[in-house]
Parts: sequence; structure tokens; C-alpha cells
Amino acid sequence: MESTFDKSKPIAIGSDHAGYDYKEDLISFLEAKGLPFKDFGTHSNDSVDYPDFAHPVAKAVEDGDASFGILICGTANGVAITANKHKGVRAAIGWGEEITQLAREHNNANILCIPARFIREGDAEKMVDIFINTAFEGGRHETRVNKMSC
Repeated sequence: MESTFDKSKPIAIGSDHAGYDYKEDLISFLEAKGLPFKDFGTHSNDSVDYPDFAHPVAKAVEDGDASFGILICGTANGVAITANKHKGVRAAIGWGEEITQLAREHNNANILCIPARFIREGDAEKMVDIFINTAFEGGRHETRVNKMSC
């Protein structure tokens, strides 16, 4: 199944200090694949507040300026909770390949949140590749996704 993401739009990516190294590795991964991206920061390992980076990534997805988003923090909980405050955003925590695939297939997730303290860097790249290349199944799942908004 081919992804439904618009590959002409950039991928929005951001992290806090705990996810900075992973973000930099994922940017290299995206560059190697020739995929456009917009880096919303952070730009160092210095301590920062994750909402300062999660909100701009989620806003880019919400406004349709990004095809999808990637957020990275220590547990992924903070960035997922923050991103999910935005209308139309479905941010899912991915800690493995199968859960990442199901987040796309069943939940039409449009932001992948990665827990940097709980996965290996190579696994992050695999999950991003799965997220990019997995399509939403629709059908019975679309009915459920349509019930998510308040």
C-alpha cells in the first residue's frame, strides 16, 4: 500500500533537547532519501520546553503546510499530548515498527512521536520509513477516525 502523504510538501520535524540527536540523524535520513523537510528545532542539546517545538510542527500539519510531522522527546508523551491539541492532528507515539504501521493504517496518524529514551536510533529511521510508506486503510477505520474530533 502506498502512502497518501503529499511528497511535494515538506515534512515538519522538531524535538526537545532529549530528542535532538535523533532529530539530527533523522534529518540526515530524510536528506538521503531526497525528501523535503522543515526543521522547527531545537538546535542543540541545551534544555528547552518541548511545547515550543511541538506546537509549530503541529501547526504546520494543521494548516496543510507540511505533509506530516515527526516529533521527538524523551518519552514522546509530552509532544504527543501537545500536538494533539491542534485541530485535525492525530499524533501517535511509535516505539516499534508494528505500532507505527497500525497508527497509519488504523488511525490515519499524521504526526509520528518518537520516544528517544526508549528506542535505538536505527529503529527511529525504520519507523519513519514505515510511517512515510504506509497508507490509511479507511473503511471501518475511517468511521472511527471521523469520531475523534470534539
